[in-house]
Parts: sequence; C-alpha cells; structure tokens
Amino acid sequence: MAASIRRARPLLGTFVEVEVAEMVAREADAESAVEAAFAAVAEVHRLMSFQDEASDVSRLNRAAASQPVAVDRLTYRVIEIALDVGRRSAGAFDITAGGAQCISRRPQREHAVRLLPHNRVQFAAPVTVDLSGIAKGFAVDRAIEALRRHGVAWGLVNAGGDLAAYGPCRHEVRVRDPRLPGAFMGTVELADGALASSAGLFDPSRSQLPTSSAVIDPATGRPPTAVIGATVCGPSCIIADALTKVVMIAGEAAGPLLRHYGAGALFVSARGEVHVTRDWKNEVRLAA
Repeated sequence: MAASIRRARPLLGTFVEVEVAEMVAREADAESAVEAAFAAVAEVHRLMSFQDEASDVSRLNRAAASQPVAVDRLTYRVIEIALDVGRRSAGAFDITAGGAQCISRRPQREHAVRLLPHNRVQFAAPVTVDLSGIAKGFAVDRAIEALRRHGVAWGLVNAGGDLAAYGPCRHEVRVRDPRLPGAFMGTVELADGALASSAGLFDPSRSQLPTSSAVIDPATGRPPTAVIGATVCGPSCIIADALTKVVMIAGEAAGPLLRHYGAGALFVSARGEVHVTRDWKNEVRLAA
C-alpha cells in the first residue's frame, strides 16, 4: 500500500476517520483533500441533524405539515432516496417514525411526505421525519466525492462503522460480532464499494452482551427478533446504510431488494447462524 495520511474527528455523533493516499511532494494537497472530506460530512450533519433546531430536518418537522418548506438540494436528495427504499421495501424502511428511530410502526407512512418542485417538501399528515438511518451513509459518500474531486488516488472514509473506499488498494475491514460486541466475527475485503452495519445496542459499562436493537419492525412495533445483526455491502454507503435496517427485519426475504440495489448482506440470526446472501461480492473470512 502507498504511504497514507489518516485523520479523525468527532462528527455525526461518532468518530469520522478519513484516510487518503499521500501525494508525493504535495502533502499539503492531501491535507486539503482531507479537510474537504470533513467539511462535506459537517455539511450533512448541519442540514440533517435531528437534534439541531436550525437543520432542514427540524424546520420540516416544525412547519411542513402546514405548508411547503424549501430545503437544501442535498436534504431533498436524501429524502428522495429514502422514500424510494421505503416504497421498494413495502414500508420496512420509513423516515417518518421520529425520535431516534427510522422505522415506523405503520407501513407506508412514507406517503405522508411529498416532494415538490424546487426542492420543497410538504407533509400530507402530521409526521416527524428523522434521517438518522440514512444520512450518515450519505455523509460518507459525500466525503468520498470530495476526495475524488481533489485528485486523491485512493481513499477511505469511516463514520462509526459506515464506510466506503475507492481506488486500487483493498482494505481489510473487521466486522464486529453482534452476539458479542467486544469480539470480531471476521473480516471483509473492501476496494471500490461501501459497507454498513446494524445490530443491538451495546453499553460496555453495563454489560458485555448486546441489548435490543434500535431498529423497529413496522409490523409489530417492536425490535426485530429473527436477525440480531446485519452488514450490507453495496455500491454506495447511503444505500448500504438504509438496507441494513431492512435486512434486520426481513433477513433472507430482503434478497430481491438487495439485488435491485446491487448489494449483498452478511447477517446473524437469533439462533446464532451466520448467513451470507448469494449476491455478496466481497471476500469474507469468518473467525474460527
């Protein structure tokens, strides 16, 4: 592997890491590329944070039920993609759940969100939009785009386990074991592509075992029980990020949706069985 520069910063409620190939005799250019990548992530956070009262998401939740609200083109694009995944997953992925959840108890509530011309959005019913189940993946994709624009030969962006890489180098990514979050289930080799994971919540200060998942099955209003952890590899991080939630709910039944988006999944059932879908394209080595 060529010499590289790696930097990390707290963003998106996690640590975001950017690694790039060092440009020979132009280290300052490499640093500029890294700064541009972090700026792209920060922009997504500013626009799509659920907690920030000045974000597009907060403005929508305050006013879009009564009138159209103009948002940034990036926010509009993320909502557009989220609604597409929602429709194709029969409502399993839903950004209108509010709070920390991105999955609704009521399938098809995504129809309450209407996209209008000129980057305007209006709600057809009182709902709360939360993009946290997809925006982090989008931020990773935007950071990768910034690195490419700066002429970086290869790069990797990792936002708390949602990551993407491009270029000639292959990166070995360790996948945590959802059955025991302190351990690793195996490694995945990633080159041009993205990887995202979802699993049960984990608080090492309280227990070494995972608690229930933050994902909610819209059919039951409860966390899914058939799958305890899912990793999706796809062409973009925004798609991989969203599809992990669908796989957590649907398991093998998510196969047609994964194939539509050119993605594959590695997931663990509640019985501890490891499954790899047939469209998984990256080499995976499971721990003994």
